[in-house]
Amino acid sequence: MSTDLKWWKSSYSGPQGGDCVEVASQPDSIHVRDSKDTALPSFEVSPAAWDVFVSAV
Repeated sequence: MSTDLKWWKSSYSGPQGGDCVEVASQPDSIHVRDSKDTALPSFEVSPAAWDVFVSAV
């Protein structure tokens, strides 16, 4: 399923890679994956959990 998602990366992520994640939003879930190795599995959280995480950071 993760190949059907529209992934985006933070504007703070540079072209050299580093410690970056990508996020894809769906109405009922937020998917998160390592941008350095997109072949690894992603994980998903609820939009409410994502809001709590983003507010905390």
